[in-house]
Amino acid sequence: MHKSRLVSLLLLSLVLSLLLSGCEQQNSHEVNVYSARKEALIKPALDRFQTETGIKVNLVTGNADALIERLKAEGVASPADVLITVDAGRLHRAKSLQLTQAVDSEQLQTLIPAAYRDPEGHWFGLSLRARPIMYAKDRVNPADLSTYADLADETWRGRVCIRSSSNIYNQSLVASMVASDGVDAVEQWAAGLVKNFARKPVGGDRDQIKALAAGVCDVAVANTYYLFGMLSSENDAEVKAAEQVQVFWPNQQGRGTHVNISGIALTQSAKNPDNAVQLMEFLLNEESQSWYANVNGEYPIRDNTVVHPTLAGWGQFKKDAINLAELGKLGPEAVKIMDRVEWP
Repeated sequence: MHKSRLVSLLLLSLVLSLLLSGCEQQNSHEVNVYSARKEALIKPALDRFQTETGIKVNLVTGNADALIERLKAEGVASPADVLITVDAGRLHRAKSLQLTQAVDSEQLQTLIPAAYRDPEGHWFGLSLRARPIMYAKDRVNPADLSTYADLADETWRGRVCIRSSSNIYNQSLVASMVASDGVDAVEQWAAGLVKNFARKPVGGDRDQIKALAAGVCDVAVANTYYLFGMLSSENDAEVKAAEQVQVFWPNQQGRGTHVNISGIALTQSAKNPDNAVQLMEFLLNEESQSWYANVNGEYPIRDNTVVHPTLAGWGQFKKDAINLAELGKLGPEAVKIMDRVEWP
């Protein structure tokens, strides 16, 4: 080979090596996050992680299903290191599409109860999202309430508000009931519940709470953090509506109240896996868990975390101990049940 050509090739190789080294160095100081959580509900924690570790966090927010489809389309070229979303069913879907990978972290396994993490280590809960029954203080005696199943009783004819069957929270609730009671029993329950709707499902959980306060219905099923948000709102009308509502913890003599999670997974395409795992562990430390419980109004995954007085005022409750991986597995069956009973 001609000497000048050899020198040129060596110089080119050196330049490429330096460029690759620069890229690796840059990647070693960042982590890329795809989050289905609204920015206000996750960015403060990510900012704190960036400040304390020096690892730059690049955040992309969006609809959970859209982010999963984006990961699928991007494949191994995806820049995302972690996926954060707000339902175990969606985390299960990401895993089933082979978009996630297992994480071996003693800290995560120790801090997170087994029910709130994937048995194979593909996703981990960050906070709990309880979905109890709520009732109008001036129209309902809590002694008349007991279980989700009882909401299908004729006593509640025309008195129930709940979101549509397309809502992932309702799909997961029904999936949890299938795991406990079986398809036939849950289908019979769902048919009775639909008969008891005060109106055709419309809007989100806040809309169910507002309808409850306005007298459209007497009971509703909604996540507690929405009620928390209304009680702490700067909108006087929201506060006034929320103050007319109380929380009832169903199924306390049986399987417990249904809970879901906000959770996190390491993507299959992760280019910065060490930083990603460090972020996962950071979101489980005491300060992060306190932030979830006192700012977001969610229940912490970790035991012995002091929660906001509003949450404490609703009292302690027995949680359904089902492993939340079952919600993802049974979600399609739950949707079929809801379709068959014509749950709008």
